[in-house]
Amino acid sequence: MVTLPERFTAADSHRARDMAESFGEHAAAYDRARPHYPGELVDRILAETRAGSREPDVLDVGIGTGISALPFRERGAHVIGVDVDDRMAEFARSRGFEVEVARFEEWDAAARDFDLVIAGQTWHWIEPVAGAAKAAGILRRGGRLAVFWNVMQFPPELGAAFDAALARRLPGTPFARGISAGLNGYESQLDKASAGIRESGAFGDVDRWRFDWRREYSRDEWLDGLPTSGGFNRLPADRLEPLLDEIGRAIDDVGGSFTMDYAAMVVTALRNA
Repeated sequence: MVTLPERFTAADSHRARDMAESFGEHAAAYDRARPHYPGELVDRILAETRAGSREPDVLDVGIGTGISALPFRERGAHVIGVDVDDRMAEFARSRGFEVEVARFEEWDAAARDFDLVIAGQTWHWIEPVAGAAKAAGILRRGGRLAVFWNVMQFPPELGAAFDAALARRLPGTPFARGISAGLNGYESQLDKASAGIRESGAFGDVDRWRFDWRREYSRDEWLDGLPTSGGFNRLPADRLEPLLDEIGRAIDDVGGSFTMDYAAMVVTALRNA
């Protein structure tokens, strides 16, 4: 998880874009390893989106490989995406999605509007006030903005072992603080998203929803996915491989697999009529 500054500057925006554009280098591995979202999350967002009798038109901000868009399309929504990375966009297109490559805050909607704007695991790359204002400008009256994240909650023993490995292998870097903070580590991110929506002045009450779920990981599945995470995907091999070896040994020590508890957190609001 990347913690963003209290206020975006131009330099912050460029850094966020550079990081967001780094995922496409390993798009197939990203798609294979990243967790999906619980059906209850998707069902509630759609149930509380006003689209009349027709299926909703949805814009997915940072569609990536289509992980967040797929369950909405499977439920009948018409989804198009915008992404800063043309490699990710091409992967999503291979799944039949229409995707345009642009930074969301600068994207030209070409007079199109939507019932629902979503962002799965991407809104922290968006300037929170400008992003909310942009979403409001393309939402129909009463349309919904829903941004969401899967928050990892490690088994305590394993989380401590992972954090110790990061502190040993990557001292002096943000990774040395560890990755097992769970919801405590995401509070500032959720607060920034909520504050940005409020400060845009274009939405009603901001709500937070939580959906708990879990996933089993084998040693190999976890080691396959970790290098696709932000920051880890930029480590040189001589730093990444020893870290993966140590993390792999920690998983072996607990039997070669583990259960990850996830809290899928949604920050959402309806556009003012």
